[in-house]
Amino acid sequence: MQKELMPTISPNTDSAENPVRFTGIRLGPPKVVAAGIPAVVSSMRHILEEMNAFRGMKALLELNQKDGFDCPGCAWPDPDDERSGVAEYCENGAKAIAEEATTKKLTPEFFAQHSIADLGLLTDYEIGKKGRIAQPMYLAPEATHYTPISWEDAYGLMAKHLRQLSLPDEAIFYTSGRTSNEAAFLYQLLVREYGTNNLPDCSNMCHESSGVALGEALGIGKGSVTLEDIHEAEVIIILGQNPGTNHPRMLTALQKAKANGATIISVNPLPETGLLNFLNPQTVKGILQIKTQLTDIFLQVKINGDMALLKALSILLLQEEERNPGTVFDKAFIADNTAGYEQYIAHLKTQQLSQLIQDTGIAPELIAETAGVLFHKKKIVACWAMGLTQHKNAVDTIREVVNLLLLKGSIGKPGAGTCPVRGHSNVQGDRTMGIFERPSAAFLEKIRSVYGFQPPMKHGHDVVNAIHAMHRGEAKVFIAMGGNFLSATPDTVYTAQALRNCDLTVHISTKLNRSHIVHGKEALILPALGRSDKDIQQNEQQFVTCENSMGVVQMSKGNLQPISALMKSEPVIVCELAAALFGKASTVPWQSYALHYDHIRDAIEKVIPGFDDYNKRVRHPGGFYLPNGAREGRFNTSIGKAQFNVAEVLRTPLAIDEYMMMTIRSHDQFNTTIYGLDDRYRGVYHERRVIFMHPGDIAAAGFHPGDVVNLHNYHGQTERVAYGFIIVSYSIPEKCTATYFPETNVLVPVDSVADKSNTPTSKLVIIKIKSSNVKK
Repeated sequence: MQKELMPTISPNTDSAENPVRFTGIRLGPPKVVAAGIPAVVSSMRHILEEMNAFRGMKALLELNQKDGFDCPGCAWPDPDDERSGVAEYCENGAKAIAEEATTKKLTPEFFAQHSIADLGLLTDYEIGKKGRIAQPMYLAPEATHYTPISWEDAYGLMAKHLRQLSLPDEAIFYTSGRTSNEAAFLYQLLVREYGTNNLPDCSNMCHESSGVALGEALGIGKGSVTLEDIHEAEVIIILGQNPGTNHPRMLTALQKAKANGATIISVNPLPETGLLNFLNPQTVKGILQIKTQLTDIFLQVKINGDMALLKALSILLLQEEERNPGTVFDKAFIADNTAGYEQYIAHLKTQQLSQLIQDTGIAPELIAETAGVLFHKKKIVACWAMGLTQHKNAVDTIREVVNLLLLKGSIGKPGAGTCPVRGHSNVQGDRTMGIFERPSAAFLEKIRSVYGFQPPMKHGHDVVNAIHAMHRGEAKVFIAMGGNFLSATPDTVYTAQALRNCDLTVHISTKLNRSHIVHGKEALILPALGRSDKDIQQNEQQFVTCENSMGVVQMSKGNLQPISALMKSEPVIVCELAAALFGKASTVPWQSYALHYDHIRDAIEKVIPGFDDYNKRVRHPGGFYLPNGAREGRFNTSIGKAQFNVAEVLRTPLAIDEYMMMTIRSHDQFNTTIYGLDDRYRGVYHERRVIFMHPGDIAAAGFHPGDVVNLHNYHGQTERVAYGFIIVSYSIPEKCTATYFPETNVLVPVDSVADKSNTPTSKLVIIKIKSSNVKK
């Protein structure tokens, strides 16, 4: 049996012997309105818990401003023109700044007082609240405590381990979506000069399915819309996304679209407060508690019932088109710009509409109403997030979204298109910069022509394959540029053992996290500057750049004094490591790149298309848009046209005692960063170890709300167990359940992945629920 890596137990034991520690759950009714004054109060409380009011306001006043710094949270775009001079951020953006700009710091005395075993007893929330890493720290073989190390010695240790490897492919270089364009470009350049394409990143775990699907269908692995398209849309379909928690500034864009007459259709297994009603705290109406109803039609779909829903809608559109030819489908667009239409229509005619509707769990009349909204509309935007991307059939489901848009001619036109809403603030930019384990031959040739060395052509490891390689002992050095790899990845116990098998693990981080505690035989923690920190090189303040969800590249310049002089910027860390690793043998001018970041951007301009006059254009307030073929009506696929896709619905048979489980975020977290223990929109307070269940399922299984249960997964003949979860009765389809990650990542099998994208299937895990002897 594979046992849970308990948050309250030393990660070196993997034992379920010790009791689960509950924090005192309190339940209330789910909120019916998002944001408003409570969001403002929550924001200020988090800021003042981490720093004084002056430092907090200084940070917030420049957050997401044109001359300020990008939020380290989500990648939702800023307005191109008018921005609020007071608060161009959301509640969770303020929480992200509170976490990053905290004045709490971890000195050598802290690490001397706390052993690895002691730190392992803390929850992820408690670990994250300790403060910023203030100096490089080193864990020697068999040591129980981290001790200080100089930067020079840290680089020397990394270079020594990398040189000792038999092959460059024995090293793994992970990247978080927080990394800037400049740092990401340098990082991939170092890795390729070293000789490997082992560049897994957080995209592999979240939106890889979007990139694959959109690349196949439209010729570009990014969304096609701008913020103005959201505002102009006639219909906005939001699938598998909870913007009220994960991308709260999106609510303002939806409010604007509603004011312009848009119909909003929300598709999700859970009713999410942020998609129901919105109080904008920056407007008079919001202050006066006058709410905006956002969702017009809520489709409470079963977990992974999205493809069946999309096919059902397309069939209803087809039936209406056949009744009234030329009034529903955009035949001219289809003829001029697409391929595979006839095959797709033939496929639709083989489908049983009644079965598809049954697969969704949605009332037939509600699906018919939704189709009626779409009949005569062309300005349609489809938005989605991990509710679509983390399934076995994720790529085909996203291509089904594209199919629907192609039928309507709703791509490459104002007010219409695809909108995959990225999670982390520069995850899209990192991929643009070359953080990819499967780079194109053209990209590698460009590196060769600019720098004079031959990059490796062999594809590298993504996240899942990197975990397997470390677990087998084939990868021996793991270096992470940001992130919390262990808490973000699936199959926690398996991944923990993979990290422990390494000779060296290195984490370039701003704050302490679980991955620093589950380590290789030797380990380093290297303290990096955050987005809000001033970055001074050669007596001149530097700035970095990021790319948001809609392809805008803009500058980010911190304005706070770093709380430690021993922190370094990520670009400088990469350059100094390269100097230690390659010495004078390198053909890359690493020292020049460390002295001034304009030199890095000049290099990016030479290597990556779309960055002409980079240094000049990015200094323009608001930055610039990258080229986007799909947005411009050009489809750079292998045949030069957008492609319809034919795929069957994937059905998941369940035994009588089995349930589908999806992992979700609470309102008090962003990715693996836990801001607090409340999920006020869902009415859950002071607790994270909960499982949301349909009331009928609770009764049928002989349970009661409030019971404590263990969750079991048996994929691949391995039993995985997550201990001690409190049942919460909730509005969710029958046989569907939801839990917070990372607490239940232990149940996500590392080898249950999406076809083509290899993304872990965190949104559909088959579980059994059994009584626990743990007491609340």
